[in-house]
Amino acid sequence: MRILKIVFAAAALLCAGISTASARVAISVDMGSQTMHVQADGGETYDWPVSTAGQGYSTPRGTYTIHNMEVMHHSRKYHNSPMPHSMFFTGGFAIHGTYSERNLGRAASHGCVRLSRANAATLFALVRSEGGGRITLTGAPQSNTQLAVDAHHKKRVMVASVHHRHKHAATQVASRHIPHHASTMAAQDSGQHAPLAYAPAPHKKSLLDWLAHPGAP
Repeated sequence: MRILKIVFAAAALLCAGISTASARVAISVDMGSQTMHVQADGGETYDWPVSTAGQGYSTPRGTYTIHNMEVMHHSRKYHNSPMPHSMFFTGGFAIHGTYSERNLGRAASHGCVRLSRANAATLFALVRSEGGGRITLTGAPQSNTQLAVDAHHKKRVMVASVHHRHKHAATQVASRHIPHHASTMAAQDSGQHAPLAYAPAPHKKSLLDWLAHPGAP
């Protein structure tokens, strides 16, 4: 009986160990939108902006398992640059925090997947607590050339729109312009008024005219 209890206890511990080991954090990176979606077995989810490889560099596509984690790693390849909360998934490629957070949301890295330092720390702790993580990378970032073309096209559209608005406004002003040489205003008995116009300048009387006709306007 005692032997059976020991066997059952060992089986329970083994099952618990397998359950813990099988817990995973699913990390999905869309290089087209430069975003990361995180789904943990425990129910936690996150959506964060990232930076993958910029022009002249590449980030591998596919599905990989995180195999090494370092609280602070320094890149020997890129001038000993700090890589806080690094999570390596293949070769020298890792998810890690960055000090260039202003570039997040667009392709700007040397190949790694960059996160803000706060989000990298959160993901690092989550992967460690869940017992592991798997990352899937899909999509393709827009090239810098394409981004420049899109920005140029957007600028041209905006300039054309502003020019059209100014031209339309000028046309409206011109249509409302009233010539200075027009007839006087007249009112009809029906109550309708003639179009507005300017009255001619009054004739100025000379002193001789006034003396000859003092009552005339």
